[in-house]
Amino acid sequence: MRLLKILLLLVAASAFSQETPPVMVQDTTFFTKVDSLYREDQFYFSVTYNLLQHKPAKFSLNGFSTGLSLGFLRDMPINKKRTYAIAAGLGVSYNKYHNNLRVTENNGDYNYEILENVGYSKNKLEQLFLELPIEFRWRNSTFESHKFYRVYTGFKIRYLLLDKTKFVGDQTIVVSNNSDFNQFQFGPYVALGFNTWNFHAYYGLTPLFKSAAVNGEKIDTKTLNFGLMFYIL
Repeated sequence: MRLLKILLLLVAASAFSQETPPVMVQDTTFFTKVDSLYREDQFYFSVTYNLLQHKPAKFSLNGFSTGLSLGFLRDMPINKKRTYAIAAGLGVSYNKYHNNLRVTENNGDYNYEILENVGYSKNKLEQLFLELPIEFRWRNSTFESHKFYRVYTGFKIRYLLLDKTKFVGDQTIVVSNNSDFNQFQFGPYVALGFNTWNFHAYYGLTPLFKSAAVNGEKIDTKTLNFGLMFYIL
């Protein structure tokens, strides 16, 4: 009888030990599913230094002109390793330019003047955009690590929400909602780097002004922004 009990215990122990492998298979299957759904959906934030290209004669920037942008990008991988993807997003951007072009308005007519031999403490242009970035992505990331190299490049379409020019000198002149500005703007951009730190550059193909001139010369000025881009998962 005692021998029979010992045999039963050995059989039970053997059966118990055979139930362990299926649990490990289920765990492996679980991690495979996570990998197959891996994306790089991200919030982004950039800080830029702003320049202006194709300026009229004697039109210049002065001071430190900066820009900020933030938004969200939806990642759509296009290969099995999920190292290539297309992404589209939505965000806002703010750009400021300290310059020597004074803007005045009289009954809906806008006048532009290059400031020479005029004392003033401030003269700046500010613009706020709603922006739609669309980009092609390469990265060597995995779902287990967020430290990787990336090259993201694409186009931004921008819609002008608010604009303001402000001159402070012997008087203060503020002009908002200037209809001479291009409402829609677009241009290519690139972001490349490692992990959190990424170089970012944007060039506006659309001029800031659609119909404006100073001293008989058309203002065909375009923007160039470059700085740092940060991605947050």
